[in-house]
Order: sequence, then C-alpha cells, then structure tokens
Amino acid sequence: MTGPAPAPGAPPGTVKRWVLGARPRTLAAAAVPVAVGTAAGWWLTHADHGVVWWRAACALVVALGVQIGTNYANDYSDGIRGTDEVRVGPVRLVASGLVSPGAVRAGALVAFGVAGVAGLALAAATSWWLIPVGALCFVAGWLYTGGPKPYGYLGLGEVFVFVFFGLVATVGSAYVQSVHLGWLPVLAAIPVGLLATALLEANNLRDVDGDRRAGKRTLAVRLGRERAGWLYVGALLGAAAGIVAVGVIRPWALLALLAGPLAVAPVATVRGGAEGRQLLAVLGATGRLQLAVGLLLVVGIVV
Repeated sequence: MTGPAPAPGAPPGTVKRWVLGARPRTLAAAAVPVAVGTAAGWWLTHADHGVVWWRAACALVVALGVQIGTNYANDYSDGIRGTDEVRVGPVRLVASGLVSPGAVRAGALVAFGVAGVAGLALAAATSWWLIPVGALCFVAGWLYTGGPKPYGYLGLGEVFVFVFFGLVATVGSAYVQSVHLGWLPVLAAIPVGLLATALLEANNLRDVDGDRRAGKRTLAVRLGRERAGWLYVGALLGAAAGIVAVGVIRPWALLALLAGPLAVAPVATVRGGAEGRQLLAVLGATGRLQLAVGLLLVVGIVV
C-alpha cells in the first residue's frame, strides 16, 4: 500500500534534496577519470598483478567525495553571496531555502572528510605524497566559489576542472595501481579532462545571463555566449585529439571515437544560438558523451 502522492509543487524530501544538491549529472566527471586511470594503471603493471580493487574503490570514493564536497561548497558559497537567487538550472539548497547554509557547509566538510579517509588509506599503501595532493584538491574545491576571491568568479573554473578532474584524478588513479608514473595515464587524462571541462562549460553557458547579473564572472561570461560556445566545441575536439594520442600507445583506444555521434546534438544546440532553458539538455548530453568515451577508453586500454 502506497502513501499519498506529494502535492504539486511540494518541496523534495530530505534525502532527495541532498541528492539534488550533490548534482548527480556532474558525477560522471568523478567516475570516468577513476575508471580510465585504473585501466591505465593496470596496463602498466598487468604482467605482475591484476587490478587492486580496494584501491580502485578508494580512488572512486576520493573522487566522488571531492566532487560532491565541491558541489555543496559551491552551493553554500553562492547561496550566502546571493549569486544563486536567479537560476535556470537545477535547484540550489541554500538559495532555495531548502537547507540552512550551516547544514550545507557541514555537508561539504563531511564529503571532503570521507574522501580524506579513503585518501589516507591509499597514501598508507602507496606514497605519503598523496596527502598534500589530496589536501590541495580539498582547498581548490572550497575556493572555487568560496573565500574572499573565488577563482571560479575569475574565469579559472575550467582550469581547475581540467587539472583536478583530468590530470590529477586520472594519473592518481593509475598511480595507486602501479605505484609509478607512465605516459599512458598522462595522455589518457587529456580527453578525460577536456570532457570534464566541456561539462562545466555546458553548465556555465546555461547560466551565463544569471551569472552576469549576479557579478559571477565565469569564463563563459567573460568570453560571451558566442566564443564560449566555440570553447565548448573546442573542448570536444581536443578530447578527440587526445583519444588519438592515447591510440598511439594503445591502438584499441581509438574505439572511444565511436562515441562521436553523441556530440552532434549538444554541439548543434550550442552553436544554434540556444539560450537559458534551451541549454538544459546539453549538460545531460555532455555527461552521457563523457561516460561513453570513458567506457570505450577503458575497453580500448585493457584489450
């Protein structure tokens, strides 16, 4: 027997609002680099042993914890600044009044804390140098829109995403498997990072008008809608070039180019002059493209 349906327009329940605040559509940016990096790390050492699954699981917890913590920190900081009051995209916890600022801040710290515990386990098993790298991830995640001069407002968000959800997450996931570095994970990090950058650019393109009015100077705001659209397309083309670079070492990685047709619709939407809510589908389409490329890269690396 089921209970009564919620009234139209009723706010989401407690669990659902926290799930929405974690921004599920962005979590591919955390999972893909771990999967690709783990595959690359396995390839570097598969003559000696298989995948160390507990390390892969901990790497995923770290990546998801950093991503969710950053999302909650972004929600908190933008909410108290008032820059989320007029939004096109999904609901924000603080700006909507669904959750108190203090609770969202605590949620961010809990997410970072969970990531920290998993990171400490990886550091103990591999190298203590992972601790300062992890600490830098937490600081960068908080200062994206937090602190006196948030770098996300300075147009540097894309740099953060490429570095931390491309290079650091992919190479780091490979390192905890192989305990040494190699060219394959570095090259694989390029398409992974550029697709994560495209995901952020799709988000910022959607919010460009509201961000401009709120004084949030993202790169999309600074470039303008036209050039920001070309940046989105350029990130996808750069990801394709990165896949070709990976193919030099692992030819089967070129399978990832088969995901190319998934880029047609979002590119057409972005280049067709869509604005605001018309761009809502682009974020989801970019996430699906990222997942497809990640899966095919994993297959191509391990074949």
